[in-house]
Amino acid sequence: MQVIFISGIFMAFFIVLLLLTKRGKALTDKILASWMAVIGIHLFGYLLNRLGYWEIYPHLIGVTAPLPLLHGPFLFLYSKYAWRGEQKIRKKDYLHFLPTILAYVHMSRFFFFYSAEQKMQLDRGEIDDYSTFTIITLIAMLISGITYAVFTYLATQKHRERIEDHYSYQKGINLNWLRILIISIGLVFFTAAMVIVPQDVLHVEFTFNPEYIFYTMLIVFIFYTGYFGIKFENILTDHRQMQSGETLQGQAKEKNAGPQDEAIVALYENLQKLMTEQKPHLDPKLSLPTLASMLDVSTNKLSQAINQQAKVNFYDFVNKHRIDEFLKGALKNKHFSLLALALDSGFNSKSSFNHIFKKHKGVTPSQYLKKTPR
Repeated sequence: MQVIFISGIFMAFFIVLLLLTKRGKALTDKILASWMAVIGIHLFGYLLNRLGYWEIYPHLIGVTAPLPLLHGPFLFLYSKYAWRGEQKIRKKDYLHFLPTILAYVHMSRFFFFYSAEQKMQLDRGEIDDYSTFTIITLIAMLISGITYAVFTYLATQKHRERIEDHYSYQKGINLNWLRILIISIGLVFFTAAMVIVPQDVLHVEFTFNPEYIFYTMLIVFIFYTGYFGIKFENILTDHRQMQSGETLQGQAKEKNAGPQDEAIVALYENLQKLMTEQKPHLDPKLSLPTLASMLDVSTNKLSQAINQQAKVNFYDFVNKHRIDEFLKGALKNKHFSLLALALDSGFNSKSSFNHIFKKHKGVTPSQYLKKTPR
């Protein structure tokens, strides 16, 4: 178990090093680096405790106790600024760290005025000065972690819908990995609630140390973040491909303020004519602003026309045209591979093509074409 802890600690600080030495660091890089540093310090403190160093250096006792209160806020802020693309934390967002600060303030008497012997007695349960505070902090930690995970997940799903209203592709703005990241940290805290609360609050005796489950999951979370988080970090903060969350939200709010039905119908007819004659969907990176400029209308009006007339968002509207283009090509060019035809139709990868095709047709491309021989 000791090797697993050391590996997790090393990985956490290695991620910090990679992020802080990264060229062109975004705000999300700094937030993730800070979060990984907190997790690394938290794990290191627990390892020292299990190795008996708290007995040798009693003043280490309790130093890392409030740190789990930071995981939820870091998760939320990391996700929030990945959506927004902003490069400076807003002042009000520092309030998310207030519970941790208050916890340390409350523990200041223990840190600065308790003797080494008193700290050891408290750690062994011979002094119950902070027993109520410990339980409250534990419950607050679990509620904070689970609540932040749920709220961040719902906000991410909402942001995904805004993206699909403005972009015809997901490569470079795919939030699947972030969604899994959120679910992972939620499961860590949910598991902690299932094993730590019975032990520390209800005083249930386990035949094993249930804390190992929590910390092992936290270490797995570190390795997941190290692989996927860094791999996709530039994508989430790519300002060339994403508008800020505020911009997308503002445009969504203005949809209902668009023109009358007659104008919407006329605009949609012009759009369909454009799609047929100029085939802008063949551009793998076609976006709503690009298409709107081709029609010389605002993005709000164009989005409203697509939503009202086609009953789908921009993402599905464009990809439906790409699927139609693919099927036409499959009938005419029987010697071409499916991937080549898909790329010629505007799709930017095999995986996105297969996913979108099955979403629209209910079967894979090969299954569909078997029913319609080429």
